[in-house]
Amino acid sequence: MAWIWHYTDIEGQPVDQEPPHSQSFPTQSDAETWIGETWQELLDSGIEGVVLFEDDHVVYGPMNLRPIQ
Repeated sequence: MAWIWHYTDIEGQPVDQEPPHSQSFPTQSDAETWIGETWQELLDSGIEGVVLFEDDHVVYGPMNLRPIQ
């Protein structure tokens, strides 16, 4: 099993940039820890949201990276 974040634009559509997804993680917890540590860098690079996949199955998302105002 691999846990991977796929990156989205503001409309929740896949981004047209490289890489279009994160590296893979061995557990959901590892993936969630990583996004918690890197969300600001992703947002600064133009990524607006993420979707968590377990292999080819959507676990949840799209999840907006912008803080709630």
